[in-house]
Amino acid sequence: MTETESVALTQPADGVPPVTETPEALAEVCARFAAATGPVAADAERASGFRYGQATYLAQFKRAGAGIALIDTAALPDLRSFGEALGDAEWVFHAASQDLPGMRDLGLAPARIFDTELAARLLGWPKVGLASVVDQELGLVLAKEHSAQDWSTRPLPADWLSYAALDVDVLLELRDGLVTHLEKAGKLEWARQEFEAVRLAPPAEPRVDPWRRTSGSHLLRDARSLAIVKSLWEARDAEARARDISPGRVLRDAAIVAAAQAKPTSLDALVEVPEWRSRGTRRRAAQWYPAIAAAMALGDDELPDKRGPAADGPPQPRMWKDKRPDAHERLVAARAGVAVLVETLQVPAENLLQPDALRRACWEYRKGGEEWVREFLATRGARQWQIDLTSPVLAAAFEGVAEAAQAAKVAAAAEAAESTR
Repeated sequence: MTETESVALTQPADGVPPVTETPEALAEVCARFAAATGPVAADAERASGFRYGQATYLAQFKRAGAGIALIDTAALPDLRSFGEALGDAEWVFHAASQDLPGMRDLGLAPARIFDTELAARLLGWPKVGLASVVDQELGLVLAKEHSAQDWSTRPLPADWLSYAALDVDVLLELRDGLVTHLEKAGKLEWARQEFEAVRLAPPAEPRVDPWRRTSGSHLLRDARSLAIVKSLWEARDAEARARDISPGRVLRDAAIVAAAQAKPTSLDALVEVPEWRSRGTRRRAAQWYPAIAAAMALGDDELPDKRGPAADGPPQPRMWKDKRPDAHERLVAARAGVAVLVETLQVPAENLLQPDALRRACWEYRKGGEEWVREFLATRGARQWQIDLTSPVLAAAFEGVAEAAQAAKVAAAAEAAESTR
């Protein structure tokens, strides 16, 4: 689009529809969307930071000829009938990986998707948030002041609903513009493969030792402190789940880490810890102290490992130079080759090839050339377009390192032979 002053959007073009919150209203929405044609814009609002988990509290949709639908998914948690009404229509999301898990919980499983955020990444656009992409492509300004609200609130305020409706109001037009850009750049097939990979991605595996992600726990150096973090984290998680409240609102990470550092041996000692002196935390200290006492009572052989669970992949790259110089050299060469591709294709490195797949290939390679690389990347979930573009580059990098190493060996042998004469 030409550079003109962006226009602020405050309301959808056809206004904000009433919230769909009854089975009868949902049936009417299903009929409208089934009778319409074309792609379906989709979005979801959660209550992250307020509620436990990532449940969807409002689902928004738009289809040409059907208008916008705002569905209260707290009142209507089963939307299978709506999914059936859409058939095999393409669903248009912005950052689909964030919304698809919640959609599946509602019984919705799109047959095809288009992801406007991912499309913008593949096009090499510097900013890929919805507001930025809409501004760049359509010259429209979306207000984002309600993105972090508690969407479990009922009734939902009118200005929140306007915000939610606007998020889908522009998605279909945005999709069409991005398709044109992708076709022009020769990247439409890449995008289709990426969209399908996102659509079919399995649910994330549960984290091992999720308590280790407590903010600030990396500063703790002894196993007893880690035991206190683990015990308090588990007690907090159970409480948050039971009350359906975000864990951070039940007990802050800073309070958990402060208790772990102080190792209080009594309730009185706990409430003297600075992070526990605020009125709300102090008032409930008696509830949390048993978790601390239980950790303090553990035997040394019961304490958590300071290192954490072993990863299934190679060590951190910073350790490779000493542990596996050959792998280090391959990684340096591979990154240089990929950087040239990134510059040439205008695609972020992490979208050109998953960083974990690149690292593992460099670590595990022994021989086999491009054929080995192609087969390996396929086992790591790389898409065909990624394999086609990066395999020759990685194979050349690996072989170049091997040839340099062999040349160095020959030179060293020649020098050794010369010195014995």
